[in-house]
Amino acid sequence: MRAIAVERGETDPRVIEIEEPEPADGEVLVRTLRVGIDGTDHEVIGSNHGGYPEDEEFQILGHEAIGVVEDAGETDLEDGQLVVPTVRRPPGGDAHGSGGEPNEFFDHDEPDMAPDGEYVERGIAGAHGYMAEYFTSEPRYLVPVPEEFAEIGFLVEPISNSEKAFDLATAARSTFEWDPESAIVLGNGPLGLLTLAMFDAKGFDRSYCLGRRDRPDPTIDVIEKLGATYVDSRETPVDELPDAHEPMDFVYEATGYAPHAFETIDALAPNGVGVLLGIPGDWEFEIDGGRLHREFVLENKALLGSVNSHVPHFEAAVETLGEFPEWFTDAIVTHVFEPEDVDHAFQTGDDRIKVVVEFDDL
Repeated sequence: MRAIAVERGETDPRVIEIEEPEPADGEVLVRTLRVGIDGTDHEVIGSNHGGYPEDEEFQILGHEAIGVVEDAGETDLEDGQLVVPTVRRPPGGDAHGSGGEPNEFFDHDEPDMAPDGEYVERGIAGAHGYMAEYFTSEPRYLVPVPEEFAEIGFLVEPISNSEKAFDLATAARSTFEWDPESAIVLGNGPLGLLTLAMFDAKGFDRSYCLGRRDRPDPTIDVIEKLGATYVDSRETPVDELPDAHEPMDFVYEATGYAPHAFETIDALAPNGVGVLLGIPGDWEFEIDGGRLHREFVLENKALLGSVNSHVPHFEAAVETLGEFPEWFTDAIVTHVFEPEDVDHAFQTGDDRIKVVVEFDDL
């Protein structure tokens, strides 16, 4: 079967031919329909994040997938059922993440809270991904989705990460009456736009999105059609948001630009909370630690990190995706490629928002 992979020492993914996987006892075989490409995939290709499966000379890419159950075996799933796979698996299994030994985080059904080394991630760290014609999985790592999601179901995975971030932010404010009104996304990539589209349902009255693009630009068009305000970081740095616009009750950081983590503290309103999802490389710079410490204490601000997600967040994401207007998903899914067009699929360009590799359709 065809798969898109990157080989050790290489920086360009390519189509390879491998054997179709055989589901182990208790697993199902899934036929892949579509797989989304995001910044993490480019980081994996550049060896800046994740790692290859043990003893493998290549890594199958892709962690945002939608597929159809081809062989449900003796499981409770049904042939023909549409499913979205989660990403994390127990460590110690085979190259496809099967057969690992669950630890306390998996036993508690909280793999998204496991620290580094206590999991593998399909398509990212230590296990092959979903960018192939078929993949296998235990049913507990598959989330059923409606048939109308055949073309957009891969968006469930990135949305699930935002669902978790919102849950953590709300939990951090749960000891008092928190009634947030203003929110901003730092970053106008696909994850940022998906999160921005969620703000209204989360109860925010005023929303903003920060980027570094010149008009005309398709992401700015989406931002403004959602009723949000576009903020150019070249004109308004994050720490100047309170003066240029207003203090933010909620800040969602999706850039991986390390200074933003600390600038977020200044951007927050009293009792505000910021969630960091971007993953920067090593970066040393000076900050006024004492002043920022005072901001935390005297203004009751909170700053927390969030990574990955699990089944409850995926299930919430399924509902969220179903509530998005059709124009929005049409606008952000800008490019769809066949596997043979892998060279074009992994290019970047200002007119691209969300790029998809399509292996099959219903």
